[in-house]
Amino acid sequence: MSLVTTSSAFDSYEDDWRRDRRANLTEQIYDAGNYLRGMRVRMRFGELSRAPVKLLRLHIVGEVVKCDWLARVPDAWDADLAPEYGERHASLQALRDAIDVRALLFMALPYVETADFRVYREGANHAREMIITGCTQRNDNASRSVHSLAMRAKILGFRFQLEEDVLRKIPNEDAAQPLE
Repeated sequence: MSLVTTSSAFDSYEDDWRRDRRANLTEQIYDAGNYLRGMRVRMRFGELSRAPVKLLRLHIVGEVVKCDWLARVPDAWDADLAPEYGERHASLQALRDAIDVRALLFMALPYVETADFRVYREGANHAREMIITGCTQRNDNASRSVHSLAMRAKILGFRFQLEEDVLRKIPNEDAAQPLE
């Protein structure tokens, strides 16, 4: 009888790990780094505003992510236009950014199933106003054929108040404030 075997005592654990694709801590840190780099690179400039998106909070717990960011300010080139044009462009850019940040998050973090988003804008006296919020699921992809940007954002789970093409402040129901 031979004591030499062709399999190791760790083979079954390795097979279990490969079968169970939940990310371990190292993979989660790597994926979070990919997401942060993607935010920095892809969200550096917008189509209607050259200002960057400023990430305020990224909180990952298991399959749930909470992400808060500061929306882009109106572009300096819109300063010579009537104020409503700059506000409209900034609002349209914020909706595009919300959809893009959601797509980037679910692409970079494959184990995440649910994401809670809050988007703020800097108002008067540098006070932050929440303009977009939402809880979205990975499998919410029914919006691809919808051409209206506002409707696509609503289908994906974002909530906002749009009046005359300008995002208005959403009452902060849970009184949770973004991290400084």
